[in-house]
Amino acid sequence: MSEVKKIATRDSYGNALVELGKEHENLLVLDADLAAATKTGVFKKEFPERHIDCGIAEANMTGIAAGLSTCGFVPFVSTFAMFAAGRSFEQVRNSIGYPHLNVKIGATHAGISVGEDGASHQCNEDIALMRSIPGMVVLNPSDDVEAKAAVKAAYEHEGPVYLRFGRLAVPVINDRPDYKFEIGKGVELRDGKDCTIIATGLCVSEALEAAEKLAADGIDAQVINIHTIKPLDEELVIAAAKKTGRIFTVEEHSIIGGLGAAVSECLSENCPTKVTRIGMNDVFGESGPAKELLHKYKLDADGIYERVSAEMK
Repeated sequence: MSEVKKIATRDSYGNALVELGKEHENLLVLDADLAAATKTGVFKKEFPERHIDCGIAEANMTGIAAGLSTCGFVPFVSTFAMFAAGRSFEQVRNSIGYPHLNVKIGATHAGISVGEDGASHQCNEDIALMRSIPGMVVLNPSDDVEAKAAVKAAYEHEGPVYLRFGRLAVPVINDRPDYKFEIGKGVELRDGKDCTIIATGLCVSEALEAAEKLAADGIDAQVINIHTIKPLDEELVIAAAKKTGRIFTVEEHSIIGGLGAAVSECLSENCPTKVTRIGMNDVFGESGPAKELLHKYKLDADGIYERVSAEMK
């Protein structure tokens, strides 16, 4: 059996920008002295006149992007999630969200899979922050194929969009002819009748692997990929709850305010169902190899399998 191809979604981001740049001259990329890490360096090489290095001044970069968007440009602001959502929150809220400007935020190095950079750089709160801003679309793609599609969809969407990308290379799971990306529409990747695992980002491939382990134990788990946290595909979530009656959410993010919270809010109002949120349990991360951290905090296939198996007995 051939090894599954793995690509970091931050690489997908850079490559997608280059392809879009060839088609749209109004696309600009702004970076905060991190082009090599965010992978916007490939865009800079191809279109140096449309890449603006704003230096280590993320808040200022956000304001510049807001201004450019009022002149007919479609700017992609690029930096680490910790700085895009954390350091620049006020500017994102007031300069982009409040006037509902057409700015896209490419946030890389999200979650604990940042690894050795440690807790200060492992942003596990960004989804919660960004989904709280009125009118902000929040996308968290699961692999290379989805990340490229998300960047294209973000460009085509009129209004602010937050895109979440990772540092760790993850399996390509959406490389199929019938794949279709649509903002606000989740994707059922595996049918099942006993429970539903709703995952986002790098946890999607881990959830699929966990479902295979559960199947060996006689637990038939449905797996849903929610690449759009906001607007949430409430119709799909409600249908899953009615079908299996048991929901598990999995995210490389705090269980407070992220996917688990969005799903719980939806179901509490429309179809009360027991929901178990699997994610960072109100703790900061720590420095260490990404895969070891995912294992320690039980966000890999083994951890998801153990949690679901224990609660389904």
